[in-house]
Amino acid sequence: MKVKTILVSQPEPKVENSPYFDLIDRQKVKIDFRPFIHVEGVPSKEVRAQKVDLSQYTAIILTSRNAVDHFFRIAEEMRFKVPDTMKYFCQSEAVAYYLQKYVVYRKRKIYVGKRTFPELAPLIKKYKNETFLLPSSDKLKPMVPEVLDELGVKWKQAVFYRTVVSDLSDLRDVYYDILVFFSPSGIVSLLENFPDFEQKDTRIAVFGNTTVKAVTDNGLRVDIKAPTPETPSMTMALEKYIKEVNKK
Repeated sequence: MKVKTILVSQPEPKVENSPYFDLIDRQKVKIDFRPFIHVEGVPSKEVRAQKVDLSQYTAIILTSRNAVDHFFRIAEEMRFKVPDTMKYFCQSEAVAYYLQKYVVYRKRKIYVGKRTFPELAPLIKKYKNETFLLPSSDKLKPMVPEVLDELGVKWKQAVFYRTVVSDLSDLRDVYYDILVFFSPSGIVSLLENFPDFEQKDTRIAVFGNTTVKAVTDNGLRVDIKAPTPETPSMTMALEKYIKEVNKK
């Protein structure tokens, strides 16, 4: 069956040169964007209940832009003035760059990993005498605490924000040829919003092995998968599939 419509379970890209917009132009398909999950901040009262005293930490580990936003939100709610001596360990350049929203970059001690959390580990190990706080969501990858425990550093995780299922009830009678997912949480949202969902001719595109597992564990079919050596990005995987089915 030919592909005319696609729903991507993420916010619409804010950059004009997004490969999704190129895909729309080249393949003449309609692509809608809709986050299936969203982030909600945990109140400072709940953070205090986790026995978190911000003054006890000399370094903050930041794995995402959400972590940056919610660390500074909680600091403000707790009336805690973040000292200039605070060290920031950012998982990627994108997170470190985003940190400039809150601090003067050149005047702060900021340490940047390459992309993955294990790549940040050697930098954390260099400062093993610091006391680290890891502000995170309620869905932290198990690998993160494993890496920190192996380093033998003094650290604490605290839930500063939660991943919440979005209300998609307005999509109940809307049909798309392809649904695109990037995390198991997106599949959870689909099935919570539409417990009677039947895949039938709908194609499901997924990014990453954990998302593949979430789809198959729920008795659904994976039709398009990324990354692969041939299609390292989701847009490349979609384009390859669309070319194949639309030429028939």
